[in-house]
Amino acid sequence: MSHKKQRPRAVAFLYENSMFLIAGAVAALIWANVAPESYKHFVHLDLTGGDSQHAAPAHDDAGHEVTHETGATETASDTEAASKDDSHGKTASTDEIGEDAPTAAQHGVTLHFLINDILMALFFAIAGKEVWEAMLPGGALSDPKKAATPLLATVGGVLGPAAVYMAGVFLTGQSELTNGWAIPCATDIAFSYLVARMIFGQGHPAIAFLLLLAIADDAAGLVILAVFYPAQPLILEWLGLVVAAMAVGVGFQKLKLQSFWWYLLIPGVASWFAFYKAGIHPALGLLPIIPIMPHAKSDLGIFAREELKRDDTLNAFEHWWKDKIELILGLFGLVNAGVAMTAVGTGTWLVLAGLIIGKPVGILFMTWLAVRVFGLKMSEGMNYRHVATLGMIAAIGFTVALFVSTAAFPANKFPTGVELDSVKMGALGSFAAAGLSFLVAKLVGVKKPNSNGNGAPAETVAQAA
Repeated sequence: MSHKKQRPRAVAFLYENSMFLIAGAVAALIWANVAPESYKHFVHLDLTGGDSQHAAPAHDDAGHEVTHETGATETASDTEAASKDDSHGKTASTDEIGEDAPTAAQHGVTLHFLINDILMALFFAIAGKEVWEAMLPGGALSDPKKAATPLLATVGGVLGPAAVYMAGVFLTGQSELTNGWAIPCATDIAFSYLVARMIFGQGHPAIAFLLLLAIADDAAGLVILAVFYPAQPLILEWLGLVVAAMAVGVGFQKLKLQSFWWYLLIPGVASWFAFYKAGIHPALGLLPIIPIMPHAKSDLGIFAREELKRDDTLNAFEHWWKDKIELILGLFGLVNAGVAMTAVGTGTWLVLAGLIIGKPVGILFMTWLAVRVFGLKMSEGMNYRHVATLGMIAAIGFTVALFVSTAAFPANKFPTGVELDSVKMGALGSFAAAGLSFLVAKLVGVKKPNSNGNGAPAETVAQAA
């Protein structure tokens, strides 16, 4: 798009390297540790004008409607106050509050709910677009023979972290952390891609391998969120509205409606509402409309510059929202990364162990299995040293890991917030994998080539997988 060429280099760097997300996370950490009460009030600000100091937020971290007095998220500092209530025969359980408890409708919509459950639906929609296009002709997932090895590596990148995390839960005996098993399974595409370019150089086949793995990891993450972390007990009847919304979208196609706003505001909003009412995390609510938007019949590859020249409805949707989503991610970091530094605990180390040990080991093992047992091949120019390095790069979880953390430990089930804060520190600490990736590359002898490696431009590396 032409406006991107005119953008000052410094501004382009901010948008293209997720600097808003980092800035939001850093600001949240500082704010939460300097003025925790102010930060807590900000995160759970009632946007409908209610009294947020005397009324609990309407929704918790996973989109639940909260009806108990403790609000959407309590930090460890609130535990003492909660125990006082217990001493008078009260608990924070929604089952024991009674009919006089405030309702979600009375509390309105909090800032946290707006960002995590509504605005982040646009982030997951773009992630869903990349997965969908990767399955189109020319896409990284369109050729089973080429995609087989990275896809098996993805299985290792999911099972490895989950196994290490659960082993840690068993060894420590802290069964209350069991629900966080999926947190270390995440891979942050943007940050891992940035680190991979710095280590391997543009155009190296290892980057294509990593991107395909990350796309498949995203797909697995979306399924995990929908299946294992429902926002509330499932009410499958509401999924009929999703089908109806998709049918409306198909009707729009037949009418040759090209503006993505038709699809977003009518079937998109209906699908989001259906997910919310059905008990599936509403942030996934826009995914069903992605395949029904008019789109190109082939894929040029993730991060391909040529994609910017395509003006079909689906690409127009991404082009219009891409920069806005970077700002949304900044807000996401601001309302989710505010954790007291004292929150470091067992959950922190379990998440980090899952990412930094389980992720690279799982990826390396499954790649070895694919090559040595199943007779598959790695891309030309790649070897196990590259796989070991990209396995560590894939351990950068951050964005999705933070999101899964809030879904795994909702306030209505974990009212003290101790578990949530602990695992969030692990998600934030996954940035350490970036530094470790350079160390691993040096130890195994991976060197950045002077040229483009296989000669392919960086923008089209996803096709090389």
